Amino acid sequence: MGWNMSDSNTEQLALLGGCKTVEKDFPAYRSLGEEERLAVDEVMKTGILSQFLGCWHEDFFGGPKVQEFERQCEKYFKVKHAITVNSWTSGLIAALGALDLEPGDEVIVSPWTMSASATAILHWNAIPVFADIESDTFNIDPISVEKNITPNTKAILAIDIFGHSADMEALMAIAEKHNLKVISDTAQAPGAFYKEDYAGTVAHIGGYSLNYHKHIHTGEGGIIVTNDDELADRMRLIRNHAEVVVEDKGVTKLNNMIGYNFRLGELECAIGIEQLKKLKGLVSSRQKLAERLTKGLTGLPGLRLPVIKDNCTHVYYVYPLVLDTQLLGCDRLVIAKALQAEGVAVSPKYQNIHLLPMYQKKMAYGSKGFPWTSEICRRDVNYDKGICPVAEELNDVSYLGFGMCVYDLNDADIDLIIQAFRKVWKNIESLKNYA
Repeated sequence: MGWNMSDSNTEQLALLGGCKTVEKDFPAYRSLGEEERLAVDEVMKTGILSQFLGCWHEDFFGGPKVQEFERQCEKYFKVKHAITVNSWTSGLIAALGALDLEPGDEVIVSPWTMSASATAILHWNAIPVFADIESDTFNIDPISVEKNITPNTKAILAIDIFGHSADMEALMAIAEKHNLKVISDTAQAPGAFYKEDYAGTVAHIGGYSLNYHKHIHTGEGGIIVTNDDELADRMRLIRNHAEVVVEDKGVTKLNNMIGYNFRLGELECAIGIEQLKKLKGLVSSRQKLAERLTKGLTGLPGLRLPVIKDNCTHVYYVYPLVLDTQLLGCDRLVIAKALQAEGVAVSPKYQNIHLLPMYQKKMAYGSKGFPWTSEICRRDVNYDKGICPVAEELNDVSYLGFGMCVYDLNDADIDLIIQAFRKVWKNIESLKNYA
C-alpha cells in the first residue's frame, strides 16, 4: 500500500455537499462466538449460576468457573493472584480499600480517564488530586505526579489509557521514594506490554475491564491482579461482605473491611475463560489494522499519529490523534465534522474529569460539600481549570480519536478510513471558512 495526497478523492467534501467516502456502516466489534455459547450452555446444565456465600466457608471464594477463570488469568498475566469482580469500577473500589486509605488521604490520579477512576477514591472518603498527563501517550505524567505529592498522599492511580501503558518505571520509583502504593487502571489495555511484563502487572495492584465494549468481555466484569498476598486477601474480603467474614476467618485488621457484593457469576466466568483464550489473537489483529492505518496516514501535515514508547506495545482501544490546528489553519471541530460526514466516526474530545460539576462544586456526599468541607480534608485541594494544562489543551483544542474497539474492521475498511482522511486533508482549504 502506497499513499500520497494525489491518491485521495478530490471531489467536494461530503460536509459541503459531495459524496461520502464511506457509504456503509462498519460492523460492530464482536468477540463472542460459538465457544462462549457452548460454555454458557454447560453452566446452565449444572443449574449453578453462582456459588458464592457471604460467610467464611469454602464457597466464600466462588464456584468452579470463578475459580477456573481466576487461575487462568493468573497463568496468562503471570501474577500470583487474579480476583474477578462484577465491574472494573468495583475492582477499583476494592483495590483502593485494600491500601489502608484513611478518610482525607490523597490519591493522585489522571484527569484524562473514565470518571470511575476518581470516584472510586471518593468512595473511601479520600481526596482525588489530579496530575497532568503526557502529551504523547495521554498517560499520567510522572513529573506532574511528583509535584502534586503532599504529606497527605497515600497512592498513585495510573491509567493505561487508550491501550498504552503509563511510565511504570518512573511511577514505581516515585512511589518507593515517598512510600506510596501504585494502582494500574489497565481497563483499556489488556494484553499490552510494558517492557517484558503485561501492562497492569507492574504496579502493586492492577486490573482489566470486562465491560462489553472492551477487547474481551463478559458483558460486565473486571479482573484485579496483584503479587501481594495481603492485598489480595483484603480485596477478596471487600468483594464479598467482609464485615461478616472477618471474625470467623480470624482477621484482626478491620480497617476498610466494609464488604460488598462485587462478585462475578458462573456464566460470566465461563464466558471469560473462552474470551481469555482469544485475547492474544484479538490484540494482534487490532495492532495490524492500526499499523495499516498509521502507514496510510503518515505524511499528512498537522496530524500526529499514535506514539508508542520504547519497549511498549499499544493495543488500540482508541486510535488517538493530535491536530496542529495552527498549521492546518482550521478548527478541530470542523475537521471532525468533515471526517464524520465522510463516514468516519471520530470523536473531537475525551474527558477532563477534574472539570466535572462534582469537582468544580466540591459536592459528593450529601449537600454540604463532604468530604472537602469536613475536618477530614486537610487542605484546600484545587480543581480550577489550568491545573492540568496539557490535558485541557488536548481536550479543548487538538485531540481527535477513533474508537478502534467499537468496530470489527478489515483491511478494506481501514483503506476507506485512510481515503476519507486524505480527502479531507486534500480539501482542507475549503473548510477554513466553514461555520
